[in-house]
Amino acid sequence: MNTAVAAPAAVDLVSSVQRGPAHWGRSYARMLRFDLATHRGELSQMFVMQLLMGLAVSIIYGLYVPHMPHLSAAYITTGAPTLALIPVGMVMVPAIVAQQRSMGTYDFVWSLPVPRSAATAATVTVFSAVGVPGMVATVVVAALRYHVHLAPSITLLPGVAAVAVMSSSVGFGLAQAVKNPMVTNLFANTLIFVATLFSPIAFPASHYPHWLVQVHQYLPLYPMATVVRDGLVPGLAPGLVHAYLVLALWAALAWAAVAWVVGRRR
Repeated sequence: MNTAVAAPAAVDLVSSVQRGPAHWGRSYARMLRFDLATHRGELSQMFVMQLLMGLAVSIIYGLYVPHMPHLSAAYITTGAPTLALIPVGMVMVPAIVAQQRSMGTYDFVWSLPVPRSAATAATVTVFSAVGVPGMVATVVVAALRYHVHLAPSITLLPGVAAVAVMSSSVGFGLAQAVKNPMVTNLFANTLIFVATLFSPIAFPASHYPHWLVQVHQYLPLYPMATVVRDGLVPGLAPGLVHAYLVLALWAALAWAAVAWVVGRRR
């Protein structure tokens, strides 16, 4: 009797996968709960990791330059939250997906009877949101450390949302496109090195070689910092429109990669 009841229920559940926006919304909400429950441990680790990185950047440069010029202090203060966010979206997300592949739970996630776009959107939402508290804590500590007066504008919230979503989307897209977990982890660790030492995030772009600045114009790291910086101190960072366009392009490429990889799964 139980089998007879369960079979139609299972058929109904699978057949309802593509019943329109209402079902997609319910599936999205269910996958949000699923991701929060599945990644409880990782989410706390992410918060600690990004907070430590953001606080380290906020404090350590002041030890190198005891009497820091105001402009440099403003760039460090407004760049620190971006450096705090990068480990979450572009490092921890690929590492978690790589871990799922190694443990064999990756296929289980994609076998769940929900639209794959809803599952993807839920994962990106969770890992985008988890980075925001660390960003806030980092910028507060940096502003107090360097006595920088911030003037948050109305563009700060959409800017932070755009940066968080783009970062998680790129990290998730990379994890889906690269099947080898070792390659994924290598890229993630290299990104931390590049972001902290060779990206014009905590310092003005004029401090870097011209060719390197031109490269960063089309990579996501510098535009991320530009968007957040303009939201904290309007007018401090030039090229805001260009930065948003670059972020939108990278997010679109990431989602295209996810759609291509996930769409090919059976």
